[in-house]
Amino acid sequence: MYIIVIGGGDVGFYLTKRLLEEGHEIVIIEKDRRKYEVIAEELGDIAIHGDGCEAAVLEEAGAGRADIFIAVTGNDEDNLVSCQLAKRRFKVPRTIARLKDPRNEVLFRKLGIDVILNSTELILAHIERELPFSCIVPLVRLQDDRYEVVEVKVPSHAPNVGRKLGEISLPPGSFVVFLLSRERGPVIPNPETRIEPEDEIVAVVTPQSRDLLKSALLGV
Repeated sequence: MYIIVIGGGDVGFYLTKRLLEEGHEIVIIEKDRRKYEVIAEELGDIAIHGDGCEAAVLEEAGAGRADIFIAVTGNDEDNLVSCQLAKRRFKVPRTIARLKDPRNEVLFRKLGIDVILNSTELILAHIERELPFSCIVPLVRLQDDRYEVVEVKVPSHAPNVGRKLGEISLPPGSFVVFLLSRERGPVIPNPETRIEPEDEIVAVVTPQSRDLLKSALLGV
């Protein structure tokens, strides 16, 4: 794949290195001269000095043939503008933008950014995984937020401990796809699978069924 990365900070730099290691064709664009020089010294001529919000710079980078466009600068406005330019003028099929201020997420979605990396949500999800009293953890969003992958942790005192999945009425729009058990390890669940204390259940849900699934699985 041909991938263009906008922003040569820590995120962009290490993302570019990882994608190179995986065999992709990459260009990274950085407008700060000092950062650009560091990147160019390390990665060579795949680095371009310029503003990713300018059409001429994206033209130089070959945006017209890019498969994916990733904007990970520290500025939400720059990420949005560069992704819009890539999608509308250069017809890049997939745009990914880093988001720092959660208040801008609605705007990003309205303007058609395909994938939004919300730093705040990612950190919160990680924290929630570490909290012993957190029963449902968001993992990833799918298809423009129409679906979400979540993890439901089953406390040892949950009323449904010991019951079979087939005995539980799951809400419409929810599907249990995976279960990680302390005793059994990873399990592909079926109606006969029993819920055990401390199980971690991974499910696909709609926004409307998320809390209902939690209540159904935990029996609350």
